[in-house]
Amino acid sequence: MIGLSRNFSTVSKLSHLQQLQTQATPNFVPFSQLQQQRKLLEWRLIAILHDCTHFSQIKEVHGHIIRNGLGQCCYVLTKLIRMLTKIDVPMDSFPSLVFQQVKYPNPFLWTAMIRGYALQGPFSESVNLYTRMRRDGVSPVSFTFSALFKACGAVLDLGLGRQVHAQTILIGGFASDLYVGNTMIDMYVKCGFLSCGRKVFDEMSERDVVSWTELIVAYAKFGDMESASGLFDGLPVKDMVAWTAMVTGYAQNARPKEALEYFQKMQDVGMETDEVTLVGVVSACAQLGAIKYANWIRDIAEKSGFGPSENVVVGSALIDMYSKCGSPDEAHKVFEGMQERNVFSYSSMIVGYAMHGRAHSALQLFHEMLKTEIRPNKVTFIGVLTACSHAGMVEQGRQLFAKMEKYFSVAPSPDHYACMVDLLGRAGCLEEALELIETMPMDPHGGVWGALLGACRIHGNPDIAQLAASQLFELEPDGIGNYILLSNIYASAGRWEEVSKLRRVMREKGLKKNPGCSWFEGKKGEIHEFFAGDTTHPRSNEIKQALEHLLERLRAHGYKPNLSSVPYDLTDDEKKRILMSHSEKLALAYGLLSTDAGDTIKIMKNLRICEDCHTVMCAASEITGREIIIRDNMRFHHFHNGTCSCGNFW
Repeated sequence: MIGLSRNFSTVSKLSHLQQLQTQATPNFVPFSQLQQQRKLLEWRLIAILHDCTHFSQIKEVHGHIIRNGLGQCCYVLTKLIRMLTKIDVPMDSFPSLVFQQVKYPNPFLWTAMIRGYALQGPFSESVNLYTRMRRDGVSPVSFTFSALFKACGAVLDLGLGRQVHAQTILIGGFASDLYVGNTMIDMYVKCGFLSCGRKVFDEMSERDVVSWTELIVAYAKFGDMESASGLFDGLPVKDMVAWTAMVTGYAQNARPKEALEYFQKMQDVGMETDEVTLVGVVSACAQLGAIKYANWIRDIAEKSGFGPSENVVVGSALIDMYSKCGSPDEAHKVFEGMQERNVFSYSSMIVGYAMHGRAHSALQLFHEMLKTEIRPNKVTFIGVLTACSHAGMVEQGRQLFAKMEKYFSVAPSPDHYACMVDLLGRAGCLEEALELIETMPMDPHGGVWGALLGACRIHGNPDIAQLAASQLFELEPDGIGNYILLSNIYASAGRWEEVSKLRRVMREKGLKKNPGCSWFEGKKGEIHEFFAGDTTHPRSNEIKQALEHLLERLRAHGYKPNLSSVPYDLTDDEKKRILMSHSEKLALAYGLLSTDAGDTIKIMKNLRICEDCHTVMCAASEITGREIIIRDNMRFHHFHNGTCSCGNFW
């Protein structure tokens, strides 16, 4: 209907144009009046071209252009070629024929052709046209260079981009052109030369919010948030796009606290919030795992008209956020309240159930999804395969994996193979898991071999473990966790000579664990961070006493420290001291101190939970009668009555 109405509108305008042209005119018309009539005709033709949506309409207008003696009018023909480019008419066909019929094309008509080839390709034709333009003695305009810079950035041709930059200097007059400067910055950034983009920015005599924001975004992509922050502070007028660049930049660089701080400042100055901003801050909150922030962000989304019932993108992001904050039930409420759902909504909820070990809920939702018109994607299958793995549904997992491509056109990726290896490994099918890896049509990544190594730890298979670890040592040469895991497998098998060799390699390589960090959300939403061996918390002495008291109770119930969790060559007493100061144990002690009896304790951790801490959490959940939830960098662990939802496999 829209196309038909626009077509009717264009035809009506052309008919009206014909009526005007066939009206009787006096024998003598002053030249000034003729010029005015011509300008009016040009203006009307451009207005009609602007409303064209089909090639046939543009060809009809072109006929009127020719019949009215405007076949050499660069002003009208520039608009015609731009409209042909807009509707993707190949440049080598009709646009090129129109251009070739013009005897003296002006800079804007040349630029329209250069821009068309820059957008459609081949890009080399844009360069050829620019060369011909210069040979014909036609001077380029700012739009000529902006089109060339955009094309250089699109094809990542830095060498040609620099040559075009040199042209702006040789020809002169473009040093203060804002539009040329901005597209030049964009070209250098896309080609990976951020320092050159910054130099262009520093030398610009005039800048606008685009100049500042594209550099802020670039610094964020390169992970340099300090430079991004410095630029943002110097920005005279900060609009929503600039604020969003800072929020999403910190979120994408795994600095959620700073992202939330900037979002708070954004709210404080009364800045408008849109869908992109909300998705960025939702991601930050998901990383932090703080439920108070989650509820605050959801309230803002709803007040801004982007609540889950109105906006499917924000709603899907909120589902993921609540799941990662340890609240799958709240995620389900968001899902149920959505008026519109898509594959991302379903996938977020399925993955959320899977990461919390709710396999049956994940699979039930998957089958409900198949009854709709929504088709699963690669993320959906990662969710259901993970769910099958957690529930030990080996045969069902095999069937889903086999159907992915055959029935749903989803080609298995290395991540899907990692899920299958995890599924088979949990079930003790180590040989089958290894065979699956060896038949993969692509190179397995660290996640695939890591799943196999983890299975070897559970089922005590040092031979396959050695094979998996040797691959991991090549893929992740600085991953100390792989060395520790293999060392523990050797130790369990009594292969002490291999244990010694591994520890010697670790010393020679100077491998050290990343600092363990855990955080706990207080009653008022404040975040308490704990690092391994940390004594800086205001209640540090109380935390130490509470932890010692808890460990005494655990020892009375048979707990013995797992000294193999410390990879360093130290005395047993030193290892016990290190284990006692692990960040998640400190967070647990603080949680016991600061919450009421019966309250659930939620802890987030940046690394994989070690075996000793996992044992402590299991025992503590039984002795204290508390549910303890820990999110490490692998999955959620729900400790309840002495057992964990992961089944001691993580």
